[in-house]
Amino acid sequence: MTRYFPLAKLRVFAVIWFGQVISMIGSGLTAFALGVWLYERTGSVTPYALNGLAYTLPMLLLSPVAGAWADRYDRRRTMILSDCGAAVVTLVVALLARTGSLSVWQVYAATAALAALDVFQRPAYMASIPLLVPKEHLGRTAGMVSLAGATSSILAPAFAGVLLIHIGLEGIIAVDLGTFLVALGTLLAVRIPRPPATAAGQAGRGSFVREALAGWAYIGARRGLLAMTLFFALLNLAEGMSNVLRTPLVLSFTSPASLGSVMSAAGVGALIGSLTMSAWGGPRRKMVGVFAFTFLAGAFQLLSGLAPSALLVAVAFLGRYVTGPLFSGCSTAIWQAKVAADLQGRVFAATTAIRGLCLSLVYVMAGPLADRIFEPLLAVGGPLAPTVGRILGTGAGRGIGLLMSLLGLLAMGVTGAGFAYPRLRLIEEELPDAIPTTRAAEASRTPARGQASS
Repeated sequence: MTRYFPLAKLRVFAVIWFGQVISMIGSGLTAFALGVWLYERTGSVTPYALNGLAYTLPMLLLSPVAGAWADRYDRRRTMILSDCGAAVVTLVVALLARTGSLSVWQVYAATAALAALDVFQRPAYMASIPLLVPKEHLGRTAGMVSLAGATSSILAPAFAGVLLIHIGLEGIIAVDLGTFLVALGTLLAVRIPRPPATAAGQAGRGSFVREALAGWAYIGARRGLLAMTLFFALLNLAEGMSNVLRTPLVLSFTSPASLGSVMSAAGVGALIGSLTMSAWGGPRRKMVGVFAFTFLAGAFQLLSGLAPSALLVAVAFLGRYVTGPLFSGCSTAIWQAKVAADLQGRVFAATTAIRGLCLSLVYVMAGPLADRIFEPLLAVGGPLAPTVGRILGTGAGRGIGLLMSLLGLLAMGVTGAGFAYPRLRLIEEELPDAIPTTRAAEASRTPARGQASS
C-alpha cells in the first residue's frame, strides 16, 4: 500500500493546483478590467501605478502576521477563508459597478483588500506543498506553481479584452466569482495534513508577535538562507524595475501593437519556462540551476536595452521570462526542502515581505530614475551622448534602455557574487534537509495513516 503513497499525495496537490489556476485566471480578468476602468476614468498613468502600490503594500505590512497564522492554524481552512473573503470583496466591487457608484479610491481599497487576503493564502498554500509532495518532485511542483501564473498572464488579458466589450466590468466580475467557487470546491474536496512538530518550530512558539518574528529569526540563524534572501532581494529590484520600464521603453520607439507583441513574447517565455520546470524538475543540485538561470536572465535583460528594436526587445523578454520559472522553481524547491514544515508559513511570509518592500521601492524609484536621471543622460546633446550614445543611440527612450542594460549587468554581478559566497553556493550540502526522503516519509506516516488530518 505504501508504494502508492506519493501518487496519492501528488493527486491531492494536483486537485488544489487546478483550483488555484482557475481562480488566478478569474482574478486576472478582474485585475485587467479594473486597470482599464481606472485608465479610462482618469486618463492618467499615475492612478494605475498607485493601484499597483496598493497591491504591494499589504505584502510588506501583513506578511509576518500571515506567516504566523499559516503555521499556527489550519492551512486548508486559511485558504478557504481567503477565497471566501476575496469573493465577498469582488462581489462588493460588482455591486458598486452595477449601481454606477464605483470610484477610484474604492478600487484602491478593493485591490488592497484582495492583496491582503492573498498574503494570507500564499504562505498557507506554499507551506502545504511539502506535506503533499515527495522531496524529489518539489522542483516540478514549483514549476507547476509558476505555470499557473504564466497561464493566467497569457489567458486573462486575452479573454478580458474580449469579455470587456461583450459583458462589461460587471460580467467579468461575475465570471471571477465563478472561478472562486471552483477553487473553493477543490479545497473542500481534499485534506491537507498538519505539519509535524519540529524542534525549530517549537522554539518559535509563544505570543503571536514572537511567532510572527520567528521566520526572520530562522533565516537569520542560517547564513545560507540569509544569503539567498538578500540575493533574491537584489534580483527582485532589478526584475521589478525592468517590468515597470518595459512599456515606456517599447513605446518610445514603436507602436502599442508592437508592445502587445513584446508582452505576448514575455508570456510565451513564462509558459515555456514553467512547462520545462514542471516536466524536468530542475538539476539535481538546485543551486546550479539558480546561478545558471539568473545569470542568463541578466544577460537577456542587458540585451533588451541595447537598441531601439521591437524584435530585439521581444527576443530579450522571451528569453528572460523562460529563465524566470527555472531559477525561481529551483529556489523554491530549496526553501521547501530546507525549512522545517511547521515554520514554512512564517519563512515564506518573511520572503514575501522582502519582495513587497522591493516592489514598493521599484514603484517609487522607477519613474524618477528614468525621467530625471537616465533619459537626460542620453538625450540629444546629453552628457553621455558622445560616448555611450554612440552604442545605444540618443533621444527618447535611450536613457531607459541604458537603465535596462545596467539592471541586467546588476543581475549578472549579483549572480557572480552569490556564486563566490560559499554559504550560498554550498547551501544544499551544508544545510540539512528539514523534510524526510520519500521512503522515510512513507515509513513514518504509514502507522499514523488513520490519524486525523484537516
